[in-house]
Amino acid sequence: MNRQSRERRPSHDDFRHEAFEALASTNSECLARARAGDPGNLWITAARQTGGRGRRGRPWVSEPGNLYASLLLVDVAPLERLSSLPLAVAVAVHDAVRAVLPLDAPALDIKWPNDILIGRRKTCGILLEGEGLPGGRHALVVGIGVNVKAKPDDAAYPVTSLSEHGTSVSPEELFARLYAAMADALALWDRGEGIAAVVERWRRLACGVGEKITVNLPDRSISGHFCGIDDKGMLMLDTGGASPLAIAAGDVFFQKTE
Repeated sequence: MNRQSRERRPSHDDFRHEAFEALASTNSECLARARAGDPGNLWITAARQTGGRGRRGRPWVSEPGNLYASLLLVDVAPLERLSSLPLAVAVAVHDAVRAVLPLDAPALDIKWPNDILIGRRKTCGILLEGEGLPGGRHALVVGIGVNVKAKPDDAAYPVTSLSEHGTSVSPEELFARLYAAMADALALWDRGEGIAAVVERWRRLACGVGEKITVNLPDRSISGHFCGIDDKGMLMLDTGGASPLAIAAGDVFFQKTE
């Protein structure tokens, strides 16, 4: 624990926050700050975005009244440990949303790796983007969009919002919850050395284990039964072969059952 190479776990006081009325993209703003030399641990929020984006370059609809937040992290962990960070992020967002949902709301779950679902409907999108910086430093931006009051009309999957489940929380109040929950989750993750504890928490919050799913990869789609995740956070898919297939990244869709 005393090794000089280890850095102190982050606490709530280690993070800064800047709020804007409008930005093209909170993720883009964080990356611009990193290129300008910002040391990281910086939250950027915006009441609205004019150029938000989701995974694989998809546009992200930024309706008024929702939460748009990005966290800039610089040299947060060795690169080989970053693959487990999305699990820690998902746990943090789950904790923040759980704190504001009524007790009688539908089940709040995580769909691999970091989609937050209420009653199997997506209410949050998370986009992680990384970039190398001069001097060998590395920036990682965690972008989080939560449907607080509005939801997109043309999503390719079932979606919902917090307001549909009796929650009157404001984006600002939800962000305050997220700010604290993320600091706790990053401390638990501990620069990737706490992956076992994060995986354990993630497994307790996961949905769809044992169900038939389809995973869309960049070049093909694969169907099978979701076996859960391995100790590194990779999705394990039973396709009928001798052993489950390990998948590092992909879009998961639950298959409807009659």
